[in-house]
Amino acid sequence: TTGPSSDPDSSPTAEPVEDNPDGGCHIYRNGYYGSSIDVVEGILEVNIIQMTSIQMTESQAENSLVDFVVTCQGSLPTDVCTVVSDPTCQVSKSAVCDPIVVTDECLLTIRRAFEEPGTYCINITLGDDTSQALASALISVNGGEST
Repeated sequence: TTGPSSDPDSSPTAEPVEDNPDGGCHIYRNGYYGSSIDVVEGILEVNIIQMTSIQMTESQAENSLVDFVVTCQGSLPTDVCTVVSDPTCQVSKSAVCDPIVVTDECLLTIRRAFEEPGTYCINITLGDDTSQALASALISVNGGEST
């Protein structure tokens, strides 16, 4: 716009300004902008509180089964992933992810199969839409018994 003229009855006038050689226009807006941020608690901590070998009969002895009892703090998880690796936790041997339903308290039992005796690193990850938390343990599987 141009400033007021010396004529008291005239008002400010707008004049086009060619500052864009491409023929486009620029829009400038002044004012206040707002946004909201939602802070979610997320899954804060995961603990493996018990590992139990499942006793099997001779005819079922293809795999050793181990139950892992897991607790967590914070929001309730919607899925669990288990990664079984070598004892150094460097080379992954298997990974399994499953949806879970936890309704009240974060206490769940996860059953996993081990094909052969040995020492394994196990990583259990609990997750929801906004967070993940991990617990790790070394487990020794001895043909139906674990320590």
